[in-house]
Amino acid sequence: MIDETDATGAAPPGRGGAGASALAFIRRHRLPLAIVGGVLAFALLGGGAVALGAALAPEKTVAVAAPSETPTPTPEARPVPEAAAAASRVRTCSVADRAADPRLANLQAQVMKASTGEVLYDRGGTTPSRTASVMKVLTSAAALSVLGPDHRAATTVVKGAEPGSIVLVGGGDVTLSRTPSGDETAYPGAAHLDELARQVEEAWAADPANPPITKLILDASYFGGEEWQPSWDLVEREDGYMSNITALMVDGDRDDPYSNTSWRSDDPIGRAGQAFADELGGIGTIERGTAPAGATQLGQVLSPPVSALVDKALVVSDNTVAEMLARLVAIETGSGNDFAAIDAGVLEGLAPYGVDTAGIVVVDGSGLSDDNAVPPSYLTRLFVKINAREANLGYLLDSLPVSGERGSLAYDDRFWGDNAVADGSVIAKTGWINTGYTLSGVVRAEDGTDLTFAIYALGDVTDEAKTAIDTLATGFYLCGDNLSNQ
Repeated sequence: MIDETDATGAAPPGRGGAGASALAFIRRHRLPLAIVGGVLAFALLGGGAVALGAALAPEKTVAVAAPSETPTPTPEARPVPEAAAAASRVRTCSVADRAADPRLANLQAQVMKASTGEVLYDRGGTTPSRTASVMKVLTSAAALSVLGPDHRAATTVVKGAEPGSIVLVGGGDVTLSRTPSGDETAYPGAAHLDELARQVEEAWAADPANPPITKLILDASYFGGEEWQPSWDLVEREDGYMSNITALMVDGDRDDPYSNTSWRSDDPIGRAGQAFADELGGIGTIERGTAPAGATQLGQVLSPPVSALVDKALVVSDNTVAEMLARLVAIETGSGNDFAAIDAGVLEGLAPYGVDTAGIVVVDGSGLSDDNAVPPSYLTRLFVKINAREANLGYLLDSLPVSGERGSLAYDDRFWGDNAVADGSVIAKTGWINTGYTLSGVVRAEDGTDLTFAIYALGDVTDEAKTAIDTLATGFYLCGDNLSNQ
């Protein structure tokens, strides 16, 4: 090794002063410096490893306290468990034995608690099926929505195009009566032809230029299409339950204007025309036709209001009035004026109530057709609205038969014997056709609960099905809010 310092330890001239001195120092203290260097290297390597580890470790939030404060640990958020579902109430009052009655044939039924919308009992409740006269509930609800409770149908007489001719224009009022004014027919509050004739004679006489009235033209064009729905059994007309549907008729085309059930003809328009001609006298010719546009009006009479017509359609199940309402609804909604227009018209009229009408088929307004289809579940939901008197539905509720007290539920064969316990507590529409019996409405149960319900007994049924239906409805009354679906 070559030593580059002199005896005093000074660096040679020209070699850089301080650098040379440092080099000389290192040479003299080589071993201690090696030890110190190792320590420093180890420290540096350790610090780098820590830094590298921090960079690679998962990110972690660290709370840093102010120098004068003691750090407070932040508790980690714990997952909050979902609220436990409320346990369904166990209901124990069964109507299984009543529902198993073979007189019910193919049973469909549903019961709903009106205050909550909870379905308490269901047997095929979502399947659309024929309703019989329970269809009149839908027709009435649509009429109250579209026409309103105060709407009245008009029968009008105008001047004809020929001298001495007048036109009797039917506006769909099936209640118009040929009986003397002051008489109460099967239709309370009906207008009378004698009053219409009086108005015409007075108006005609006011113009001395008018010749005598000798010709009567009958305009029934307000209703179109067939007069008899093809799916109806003609026995309904022969037995006095249904008329042909025309815009001009008198007394629902009954032979006996004072009886709810009476034979009907095959020519309601002709019968009405002849009755009016008899009131006027001097008529030599009666024919069908239409009123001239803009013709002078000579007289007009109005039907009872829709609220009264709904009552008649529901309380004694008047088929002809129900068809009148359905046809007026179809016309008012712009759907048309024949049987084919009733489905669209009634469904449009039901839409404002907010109950889904999917699957419903409306062939007629009365329910006589087997081709109608309404699920019991629609009725239970609609009756919640009816029971709450929403919109104009209070008129409908007040028009329903009541067990043992009013209308078709007060007949001798309804709610008799043990079922009389529910007298006054079942407010519902009855239904009957050859292929089924039905009942739907509201039960004011023994425990104070309001239930809405629908019962269909369909298929090979007899008149005994009515008692079986009443027995099941009485079961709903006795069970109330404890009604079991078992």
